[in-house]
Amino acid sequence: MNKKITVIGLGAGDINQIPLGVYKIIKKAKTCFARTKDHPVISELTAEGVTFESFDYVYEKHDSFRDVYEEIVDLLLKMAEADDILYAVPGHPMVAEMTVQLLLEKGPQKGIEIKIEGGQSFLDALFQAVKIDPIDGFQLLDGTALRRDDIAVTQHVIIGQVYDSFIASEVKLTLMEKYPDDFQVYIITAAGSNQERVVKLPLYELDRQMELSNLTSIYVPPIQKDELLYGEFFKLRQIIAELRGPNGCPWDKKQTHKSLKKYLIEEAYELIDAINEDDDEAMISELGDVLLQVMLHAQIAEDEGMFTVTDVIQSISEKMVRRHPHVFGEVHVENEQEVVSNWEKIKQAEKGGESKTTSLLAGVEKSLPALLQAYEYQKRAAKVGFDWKELWPAWEKVKEEILEFETELKEEIKDQEKLASELGDLFFALVNIARFISISPEEALHRTNMKFIRRFQYIEERVRQSGKSFEDFTLEELDAFWEEAKKKGI
Repeated sequence: MNKKITVIGLGAGDINQIPLGVYKIIKKAKTCFARTKDHPVISELTAEGVTFESFDYVYEKHDSFRDVYEEIVDLLLKMAEADDILYAVPGHPMVAEMTVQLLLEKGPQKGIEIKIEGGQSFLDALFQAVKIDPIDGFQLLDGTALRRDDIAVTQHVIIGQVYDSFIASEVKLTLMEKYPDDFQVYIITAAGSNQERVVKLPLYELDRQMELSNLTSIYVPPIQKDELLYGEFFKLRQIIAELRGPNGCPWDKKQTHKSLKKYLIEEAYELIDAINEDDDEAMISELGDVLLQVMLHAQIAEDEGMFTVTDVIQSISEKMVRRHPHVFGEVHVENEQEVVSNWEKIKQAEKGGESKTTSLLAGVEKSLPALLQAYEYQKRAAKVGFDWKELWPAWEKVKEEILEFETELKEEIKDQEKLASELGDLFFALVNIARFISISPEEALHRTNMKFIRRFQYIEERVRQSGKSFEDFTLEELDAFWEEAKKKGI
């Protein structure tokens, strides 16, 4: 004898919504198992003499809905071993009903047929209740597992499974990451029944005035105003494309990869300034400027038919997953050093392994600032043992280079080539010290430049306050202003 579970839907909340065929099945059954008795149709059918046994008690045993649904399904499958089962769920069995999906997955494994007899989904009634046409595009999302990045704000968004105030609060907080706090949303209860209730309210009140049940859904209208879409990546992409389009900005249309190089460098350093100053607002602005450069380069490439920003994102996503097997795979690491070691091995494998004819230094970008280039050359050489074992011999090398530079300076007839060579050697030796003590030489010099600007501007202000000009001050007097700035912590 075939083992079978027949699944029926109870509609959105009114007995008149049940298809006649489903109604007849229920009436013929001796007993009908229901996921929950918290549904208006069940009380009406009970009054007609139908017996229901529910799994409401299972909800009290678990902290997560997934565990609840797993136990309900296991119980149903066990009972179906002895006799055919009729199982009733709210709405339509194939719409937002995890127990049915689990039955369809597990039933065949146990030789149990899962037969879906249908029912009326709450969606039709909900569309009618809020007067929307789903052809415009809509999403049906689960309130118990709502994620910010799943929400398409330009579509009609329907959120089901909002059973209680905790879920409502979580839904509200997630929506607030995408919508303004006062964005108008709708609470729909028992759509399509004689108990239907539609409440429109600002998003921030979503969990304050709700009467919650398993017949409650949230409807969020699509965002219409462009300014509310400025936080969406697709909108930024549209803006950049329009700037480069036929009716766009002459300056943006004129730019090339090469013409934009200097701006990328400038924006990167302005971001570093904001970071050094711990200025969050400036960081937002400067990170935006860096992102603008990325988007412009990607749009230029797209206009030329070379690649798109999607290719850029896919490339870096693949690289991050590939180079972090300890996060996205099965590799185990003990510490940061092992992470770096694995990274380098994977990176080398990506490049086809180490060629005997290719220098270790070949991969250092030629466009890097000279200090950073020196830092990278030394770091790569150190990986194969070409490095000082301790700090102090490296420091002695700095002093040696200072003496050699000083010797050239003392020459009566100065050889500019030799001076430049010795000065370069001194810089290189100092970079080595910076590497030993884990300080970026580029950033260290940048900080000193910023410090010089602040202190010199202090001198300028003191000169202005005096009513005199720079020429009226001796170097010693100007240096005194510099010392004042130092004492003030400028």
